[in-house]
Amino acid sequence: MFDLPVLTKKERKEANAFRKRLQNQGFERCQFSIYMRWCPGKEVAERHVKQIKGFLPEGGKVDIVTITDKQYERIITFVSSRRASKKKRDQYTLF
Repeated sequence: MFDLPVLTKKERKEANAFRKRLQNQGFERCQFSIYMRWCPGKEVAERHVKQIKGFLPEGGKVDIVTITDKQYERIITFVSSRRASKKKRDQYTLF
């Protein structure tokens, strides 16, 4: 989750570049300033934390929350006032 300054043209350009870098690292957008990525382990997650810290624009704020697969499965989503149907999340398989 992040909050970036976007008052000037330069700040907007830096914010867009930040979003693109997240996407290039395999993050997907959940909401405008909330991105998520599945990591196969703690070491991979820590590597992404270091990379994000390295390209965070001046004046930006990032909060990183790590949750387990089980915790993610328990997310309840509402669309309007109705409970959304559960999406089946595929786990990645490497060969």
